[in-house]
Amino acid sequence: MPLTVSRRFALGGLLVGGCLIAPPVFGQASSVERFERQRELIRNREAQQAPKQVPVSDRVLFEYGGYFTFDYLSVDDTNGDNHVLRQYDPVLYARLNLDGVHEFFFRGRATYQDFAPGDSFDGEGSGLDGPTIDRLYYRFDLARNQERYGGKPAPVNVALQGGRDLVYWGNGLTLAQVLDGAVVDLSRGPVALQLVAGLTPVHDTIDIDSSRPDFDDHTKRGFFGAMLSTQVGPHRPYVYGLMQRDYNDDETLDLAPTSTRFDYNSYYIGIGSVGALGDKLLYGVEVVYEGGNTLSNSFEVDPPFLVPIEQTEDPISAAAVDVRLDYLFGDAGRTRASVQATYATGDADRFSSTSNTFGGNQPGTTDKAFNSFGLINTGLAFAPSVSNLIIVRTGVSTFPLHDFAPLRRLQVGADVFVYNKANTNAPIDEPGFDERYLGWEPDIFLNWQITSDLTFAVRYGVFFPNEDAFPNEDARQFISTSVTYSF
Repeated sequence: MPLTVSRRFALGGLLVGGCLIAPPVFGQASSVERFERQRELIRNREAQQAPKQVPVSDRVLFEYGGYFTFDYLSVDDTNGDNHVLRQYDPVLYARLNLDGVHEFFFRGRATYQDFAPGDSFDGEGSGLDGPTIDRLYYRFDLARNQERYGGKPAPVNVALQGGRDLVYWGNGLTLAQVLDGAVVDLSRGPVALQLVAGLTPVHDTIDIDSSRPDFDDHTKRGFFGAMLSTQVGPHRPYVYGLMQRDYNDDETLDLAPTSTRFDYNSYYIGIGSVGALGDKLLYGVEVVYEGGNTLSNSFEVDPPFLVPIEQTEDPISAAAVDVRLDYLFGDAGRTRASVQATYATGDADRFSSTSNTFGGNQPGTTDKAFNSFGLINTGLAFAPSVSNLIIVRTGVSTFPLHDFAPLRRLQVGADVFVYNKANTNAPIDEPGFDERYLGWEPDIFLNWQITSDLTFAVRYGVFFPNEDAFPNEDARQFISTSVTYSF
């Protein structure tokens, strides 16, 4: 039985309709985490318009350049307050490739954020973020080394990479993180094994636990895992194991008289496949189980007071599934239709969030909330973390004016999301009530490559919440426009 401290205190957390409304500091922290997730989704999509790698044709290839992106964002937070940001991103990169055997790559960026007065999510206002090293790695390919320099072909090809790079596994459900570390790719015929060991960049990673001090500018987590895959006709099935270790366990949150410690260590066992079902239908499916251990919540509620209690180390047992289909029409406009469904478990005895320790798992119970370090498209305006959710997305994209030369590289598309809770009585990553249906969201986008060096993009999304599911029933909008110039 947990030890209950008899002295009671009011902390500003209140129970409303059976759901804990967290103190303002944690509402602000959750907004920071959500905004960073929205920015990362936008950044990943814009990266598709960035300069592509030049194929290796000569013995030595050296390329360098950069691009500059101006973004204008207008975002409504969970309280319905609007935030305006003008963001300037100069990016420089360089790549040196020798014989296709040795590759060195560098990419750096500096971001200047210009918030409208009072609109900063973290309260720090406008300013320069960086410059930072976005990517920096060296890669060695053994098979090409043997081919180039006349060595005996190795029975198993080995490619070694060390440095900072994005590691993206499967559908992105479990792992999509920039890591400082090593990646080893082993392959023989159709079978491939990838080994990963790395740490998150300390000052450039937003943590999943927004109740932890300095979660937005000082995160230390380690990832160690292996993924085995093979090619079977048009299908590529895979299985993986991933271990995540929390190196932030020396931090505490002191809100007298409570003291909250942090230690979330998880592992993931996943199985999935990507490939084609015929000439026009592509698919991806992934199922993952999460285990491990976590520290419990540090208080219990006796309205209107919060009573400090002893934290316990509790097991994690959670799961998630992601399935997506893409149909390629094969027309001149490269029209594509897609549908995606995502399911992730939740935990009914958590108070305020799916991933936070403060207000988290009830002491002495199994934590059933799925929490991972992936990144999948969960919408622009709502943008929830993948935990205690059932999300269905349908979408379409096309190049409608492919016959008109000035606009032949203009792409338009739309997605529609429907959100439900997996467990009605469990929380999601913002305060709400015990309702299954959460709301729906249409998103539209436009990508226009005006010239080889200039692109323009627009993103718009609006979330229509179920008025019975959230304290604030107003629609939330997200608007982003960006111009990228490459040089």
